Amino acid sequence: MKMDRQAQFRAREVLIFQIAEQLLLENGEAGMTLDALAAELDLAKGTLYKHFQSKDELYMLLIIRNERMLLAMIQDIEKSFPEHLAFFMLHHLHHPERTALFHQIEERLSTTAQGIQQLFSELYKIRRQRLRIIIRMTESYLLDINSSMTTRDYLASIWSLTYGAAVILNSSFYQRYLGSRDTLRVAYIEQALAMPKQLEQVSSS
Repeated sequence: MKMDRQAQFRAREVLIFQIAEQLLLENGEAGMTLDALAAELDLAKGTLYKHFQSKDELYMLLIIRNERMLLAMIQDIEKSFPEHLAFFMLHHLHHPERTALFHQIEERLSTTAQGIQQLFSELYKIRRQRLRIIIRMTESYLLDINSSMTTRDYLASIWSLTYGAAVILNSSFYQRYLGSRDTLRVAYIEQALAMPKQLEQVSSS
C-alpha cells in the first residue's frame, strides 16, 4: 500500500508539471496562478503544496525537468554530432516560447528569489554534466572535420543562433514575415552545421 501511495504521488507530480508548463506557456507568468493550476487539475490548492512550496519553486522544478530532458537526449551514443545538434535545436525551436520564457524566468530567479538556492545547485549540476558530454563530443567533431574553430566559439555560436531563433519564432511581430516555420528551422540547423566549415573557407581564401 505504501508503494502504491508513492506511485500515485509520482504520477500526480508528473501530471502537475505537465499542466503547469502548459498553463505557463499559454498564459505567461502573470496568467499561471496556483489557483488556475489547482482548478485545471481538479485538486485542492493544499495538495499542490505537497509537491512544491511556492510558485518560484515550481518554476525551478519545471526548468530542472527541461534540463533533465536535454541531458537524456545528449546521452544517446548512437547519434552522430549533426544528429545531436539537430535534436538540440529542434527541442528549442519547436517550442520557442518555452525556451524564451524559461531563460527569462531563470535569470530573474537567480537574482531575486529566496529559498531556492538548493534547486539552483541541482540545476547547475545537471547542466555541467550535460556540458561535459557536449564539450567532448564537439571537440571530437571539430577534429574529424579538420576545423580550426574552437570548441568554445562553436558552442557559443550554436547557442546564440538557437536562442535568437527561438526569440524570433516566438515574436508576435516577426511571425508574420517568417513564412514556413519548418523550412526556417531547417535553415537554422544547416547554418549551425556549416559554421566551422565556413571558417576554414574564409581562412583559406
